[in-house]
Amino acid sequence: MSDILDIRGFRIHRGFLDRPAQESLVATLREVLRAAPLVQPVTPRGRPMSVRMSAAGRFGWITDRNGYRYSETHPDGMAWPPIPDEVLAIWDTVAPEARAPECCLINWYGEGARMGLHQDRDEGDFTQPVVSVSLGDEGLFRMGNEERGGKTESLWLRSGDVVVMGGEARLRHHGVDRIRFGSSTLLPQGGRINLTLRVVT
Repeated sequence: MSDILDIRGFRIHRGFLDRPAQESLVATLREVLRAAPLVQPVTPRGRPMSVRMSAAGRFGWITDRNGYRYSETHPDGMAWPPIPDEVLAIWDTVAPEARAPECCLINWYGEGARMGLHQDRDEGDFTQPVVSVSLGDEGLFRMGNEERGGKTESLWLRSGDVVVMGGEARLRHHGVDRIRFGSSTLLPQGGRINLTLRVVT
């Protein structure tokens, strides 16, 4: 049974996935990424992001010079693969009242990668939570406010942790300041995988 922390409405399930479950999930994600390879996206201003991205589900979230948006196709043109059952099972456990997720964003953080403070607001229904799954190296997760600025709190997310962003946390700014590269042995070459599950429509 995992411990649950509540910080600013972010519900953090510590150690939700044990090591065998993490290893199984990584193997499953390798299959997903064979069908929908990771890409290094650019922001609308043309700046490369430090994370590499892919997705599963009806939609993927993409960014390029045309803007941030959800798309039913990978940048290479193919449909996204379905969200794996073991990922859906996590959602069903931590967000049982929510609708089924339509997007599982897959972010890979290599050494030096980060994700600036942002809100998830490209979705149509903010009553539905966002669920985040951490695998691999530890990431320093920063939790802020609905308005940009002000005091924030940070916590190192470890491999197997699951965060539910619903209710008061749904539109709070959040990000990953850095990772502790090599802090986990889950991924042979190091790095961090973050899955973000969302209801899009």
